[in-house]
Amino acid sequence: MTLHLTLDKAETDPLFLQIAARVRSAIAAGHISPGGKLPSARALAAQLAVARGTVDAAYALLAGEGAIVSRGSAGTVVSGTPGIRIGALEHTPFMFAQARAVERPGPLPFQIGLPALDAFPRNLWSSLTVHAARAAGMLDMAEADPAGLPALRQAVAAYLGVARGIRCSAAQVLITFGYQGALTLVRSVLLKHGDPVWIEDPGYPMARQALETAGARVVPIRVDKDGLRVASGIAAAPRAKLAVVTPTHQCPTGVALSLPRRLELLAWAEEAGSWILEDDYDSEFRYVGRPLPSLKSLDRGERVLYAGSFSKVLFPALRLGYLVVPPELAAAFLRASRLLTLGHPVLEQKVVAAFMQKGHFARHIRRMRILYGERRRVLAAALRAEFGERIMVDAGAGGMHLVARFPGAADDAELVKRAARAGLAPSALSKMAMAHDCGQGLLLGFTNVPANDAAAIVARLAAVIHPGPS
Repeated sequence: MTLHLTLDKAETDPLFLQIAARVRSAIAAGHISPGGKLPSARALAAQLAVARGTVDAAYALLAGEGAIVSRGSAGTVVSGTPGIRIGALEHTPFMFAQARAVERPGPLPFQIGLPALDAFPRNLWSSLTVHAARAAGMLDMAEADPAGLPALRQAVAAYLGVARGIRCSAAQVLITFGYQGALTLVRSVLLKHGDPVWIEDPGYPMARQALETAGARVVPIRVDKDGLRVASGIAAAPRAKLAVVTPTHQCPTGVALSLPRRLELLAWAEEAGSWILEDDYDSEFRYVGRPLPSLKSLDRGERVLYAGSFSKVLFPALRLGYLVVPPELAAAFLRASRLLTLGHPVLEQKVVAAFMQKGHFARHIRRMRILYGERRRVLAAALRAEFGERIMVDAGAGGMHLVARFPGAADDAELVKRAARAGLAPSALSKMAMAHDCGQGLLLGFTNVPANDAAAIVARLAAVIHPGPS
């Protein structure tokens, strides 16, 4: 069917919320009956002249509310029994990704955000774990410091001072359950329901969903070759309470926030009394030029909160990260941490602290930087050799994935489905966008693609991208 919808781009609400609201109203008014089929996301996006990802986000929101149901190849239909009119649906700002239980034999090629688990020093880690367990006292077993193990907080502060140019005390460092734990603390302390928050578009979907779960009004801001367009953010929401950014290696495009944009962002935050959350998720891995300074290292107005995670450097199952907060916020964040977590497992913190204090952490990062640089180079070369002019590869200057575009190939979301059936795990670039079209492409993690296997794995991908005649 055709939906007669109009959008007002002058409205402050994001376009996907406008689409969801208009579809919701049409259902409540009876213009679309239960069981009635909605236009495909591609068709509605073309009709409204918006990115397909914008319609996908609206449909996902409505599906989460129970207003519509996706029936795969049969299309998307309005919930309820055909012929029975339903009442108005209550709006909720929450949107959750559909969770799927997937059994995997191990890390799959091209999976993003996963370090090289085959190169992790397991024997050393086991030895440190045994030592920490034997040295544990009764107090270690009785309670955990809500802010984190003091030795680990001190080790993080020392590391950030040397590696990222961040001057902070251990009192400003809080240990978290990874980046999501840091984001939970930030939204609990700084945000009220309805507060506007800038996010990068395209950007990290789980950050957006976490903010929406807290009731924040997410404002997607376009990213270009220089990173977040600060002027666009000021035009859309000049008094946003928070800006969430990945300035060193933007997720997913890989661009770095330029120095003029960094200074512009800091000046806006100081003038508006706003806060910036810097997600420095994989800054350790840069292969071209000198490491970029953190945004926090340039922060003279104490408006930046800095989040890091051990998931990308050590291993994700560790579920430990850290958050550096301005001194004036330390007490409030400690209270929130006490209420939300009551602390973190002490044994794992002791092992990470020892790993850092004994110099293993810095050596591990240096080894992984060399290994990843080689795997990145070999994978990019294998892709160009296999696809020739049918591919555009953006390896970026750093990070743990590259962006591959295949002009004329199928929709990237469809390619991801095909790849999954072939035992590969790339991610669709278009799905990272919310309101601004970033084009089609695949995000290919290279950290778990050994150099000797790259050509064979790329050949499997080629069979997915350009399948031969059956």
